[in-house]
Amino acid sequence: METEFGDAAKIAKLPQEGVHCYPGSKNKISRNRILSAIFFVAFLAGAVLFILKASGNFVFIALGVVCAILAVCMILVFCQTFLVAKYRVAVDYNDKEVVLRYRYSQIKIPFENFDARQGKPDEAEALIDKNFNKGGNEYLVLDDVFQDACYQTSAVDLESREDFNKLKEDCFAIADAYGARNSKDKVKFYYEKDKDERTDIGDEDIDKIIEEAQSEKGEGDLANTEE
Repeated sequence: METEFGDAAKIAKLPQEGVHCYPGSKNKISRNRILSAIFFVAFLAGAVLFILKASGNFVFIALGVVCAILAVCMILVFCQTFLVAKYRVAVDYNDKEVVLRYRYSQIKIPFENFDARQGKPDEAEALIDKNFNKGGNEYLVLDDVFQDACYQTSAVDLESREDFNKLKEDCFAIADAYGARNSKDKVKFYYEKDKDERTDIGDEDIDKIIEEAQSEKGEGDLANTEE
């Protein structure tokens, strides 16, 4: 298979068929099921209680509706755990795409558009990792280089560390073989942009601004002297 930036020799070394599925963490799945079930019962009870006591009271009716909506959301969260139990991320060598499970959607990234790289947690995730994962979590960014959004998963999101390492190996090999990251048409992050792309102000403009500021300062000092 030939692609614009692909290395035919590296592509030939990749598996040519099969699907590698990486399920979500059993601990997270169990926790989400338990919590969603508990909150469902609580919100459902709240909805019934508020509606029974409403008696035309708009506030109680509104609270009852909110609780009912939240109860439905808990059902959706509970059902979603069965989807990620099958796979959270899958590498499909038959259709040449990486598939991510996002809520009830499947996000498919063709190998020709795919890039993978090490990720890092935001401040909240870093705090959680420090307290609960002893700083041992690892992040992986899965990116469609021609789309603004990119997706991240971590070692604790998958069923095992072995699964995460195998996913990382697969993704890095695909990204290296197909070379989508080398495209000039890819969506660039700020640090990847050239200086001219980051700002419209060049060195000459900066020098001009400095000269004008100095000139204005000099004129101001002269005016003060005349006064």
